Amino acid sequence: MALKGPEASRHLRAEAPPISAPVDDCRIGTHGLGIAEIVAVARQGARVEIAPELHAKLKTARVAIERAAARGDMVYGLTTALGAAVDTSLEAADLADFQRRTLRARMVGVGDPLPKEATRALLIARLAGLVPGASGLSPPVAQAIADLLNAGVTPVVPRLGSVGAADLAPLAHAFAVLIGEGEAEFEGRVLTGAEALVAAGLSPVVLRPKDAIALINSNALSVGPGALVIADAELALDALTGALALSLEAFRGNPSPIDPRAVALRPAPGLVAIAQRLRELLAGSGLEKPGAARRVQDPLSFRSGAPILAALSDALARARAAVELELRGAGDNPAIVDDNGTILSTAGFDVTHLSLAFETLGLALTQAAGASFWRIVKLMNAAMTGLPRFLTPRGASRTGFGTVQKTAASLEAEIRRLAQPAMLFTGPVADGIEDMASMAPRVVAKTAEAFDHVARLAAVELIVAAQALELRSPARIAPGTAALKAKIRSVVPGLDEDRPTGRDIEALAREIRAGGLQK
Repeated sequence: MALKGPEASRHLRAEAPPISAPVDDCRIGTHGLGIAEIVAVARQGARVEIAPELHAKLKTARVAIERAAARGDMVYGLTTALGAAVDTSLEAADLADFQRRTLRARMVGVGDPLPKEATRALLIARLAGLVPGASGLSPPVAQAIADLLNAGVTPVVPRLGSVGAADLAPLAHAFAVLIGEGEAEFEGRVLTGAEALVAAGLSPVVLRPKDAIALINSNALSVGPGALVIADAELALDALTGALALSLEAFRGNPSPIDPRAVALRPAPGLVAIAQRLRELLAGSGLEKPGAARRVQDPLSFRSGAPILAALSDALARARAAVELELRGAGDNPAIVDDNGTILSTAGFDVTHLSLAFETLGLALTQAAGASFWRIVKLMNAAMTGLPRFLTPRGASRTGFGTVQKTAASLEAEIRRLAQPAMLFTGPVADGIEDMASMAPRVVAKTAEAFDHVARLAAVELIVAAQALELRSPARIAPGTAALKAKIRSVVPGLDEDRPTGRDIEALAREIRAGGLQK
């Protein structure tokens, strides 16, 4: 029976965007997957196909697993129990049932479920990790994951339960559906795993020895949603760069810090590209005329805007590289490491590098958010700009954008809060054997939330800068910033009489997240 009432609403997120009609196929097995493919499957409903090459790899690896089991080799999770119970050997007759118990015992997740797109990203990320052929997962099980994605069956996966030393609990919830257990959403209803499979015309799979650990000993909860964060971050960086250019135009700022000669004196990572993009946006502006700038040196939120965004760009590049490394690699433990079928215990599940990259990305975002906030405030300062206070054309009896400063301050504070490190401490578990962990799922999740907020903050700056530029009404505006302002005005009208502007901010933030402001 389908879950009803509060139980169903607890699992469904009404705000989660629907998966659109399938786009280009995602073929797995001929090459490592990239971030664009994760996004296509997770958000756009791209169909997943497992290439014959991957099926062949999985079959070869499976032979190695079966031989090791037949010989009685001591292999973690194949002939031994898990965690602190690694010193316990499994009876041959128990190997099949052990797979089901492995999933059940690790379904300990709590909290609200992941959004549909995050769960789909998790599933496709686990498939990506099979490409090196190190897992030994049975080929029918890999195909069953692809079938879930293609059929639109989305497991219900609680957010909390992993410390980032392989995402055991979330993946147990996700893959229990393959054997007809757990819960899943299908066509708007939350069903038991068995009911969801039947409704989608699918059948449960039979797990063979080592299949359970091959499914769950992965950081797919960190890697898949992490890919979505990278895609969102690139759009946010583009919006912040456009906002800086529009603010410089509206403020009558001095563009000398982005002069290529100034940049060449100290080309910090990312600075050359960010400065070039800003020059493109400002090309043809009246600011290019000598003496057009308001002052020789602007406040640092304007003057240092390019280096701050360059640091964000560099941090984003590092985070992207960390995610792409995981998408191309195999984090399995144990893993088949050569063509001879040698099986070794590994530390491939440790993603400290990924956590550090996302922590750094959050810190860089905080600097960019702080600069954006202060530009917003200064654009409303009549003494500094010569424009009407709070940018209202109707005089001091109107509020204009004055109270929007509070919204901007709240967003900036949230982004700063989310930059606090999440990976500094984790308690030892499994009788102290598992005494270190990366906390990668929490780091990725808080970074995702931060970029959600920064889309709103960038929207505020773009709206305010567009208003200021219209009030300043310079004789010559750069075509690049004029085009950006036109895009803003296609979503948000200028502010004449006071009106609710929260809905304007959200509308433009949605446009940013959808890539509507990109050149």
